[in-house]
Amino acid sequence: MTTVFVPMTFRRIGGRKRIVLPDGSLYNPAQPVSIDNAIVRALARAFRWRRQLESGRHASINELAKADKIDRGYVSKVLRLTLLAPDIVEAILAGRQPEGLKLADLLEPFPVAWAEQRREFGLVAE
Repeated sequence: MTTVFVPMTFRRIGGRKRIVLPDGSLYNPAQPVSIDNAIVRALARAFRWRRQLESGRHASINELAKADKIDRGYVSKVLRLTLLAPDIVEAILAGRQPEGLKLADLLEPFPVAWAEQRREFGLVAE
């Protein structure tokens, strides 16, 4: 039988047990991923709708909206998500978006330039 000794202690902080490392610092595991399913679904829809328009399956946004029984204005707003910088889309899909970022924020008009998008959404420090 082998015994392994790991020098750490436990302390109750804020109602939770936390690991205190030998140097006195608190162990902080990587932040949990917080995937916003509403944003992910909207991104998936946006890219699917764009493919349908580009392939000719639907000739216009009006036709697409009618086929999916969705308001044309909403389709237009969601389609704009395909203009997001690829690294912003990747961060959102990985759950690394800023804590306060909501789908409603992304449906508002945003800059087309990727560097400006990064600054506006606070996803990448410039």
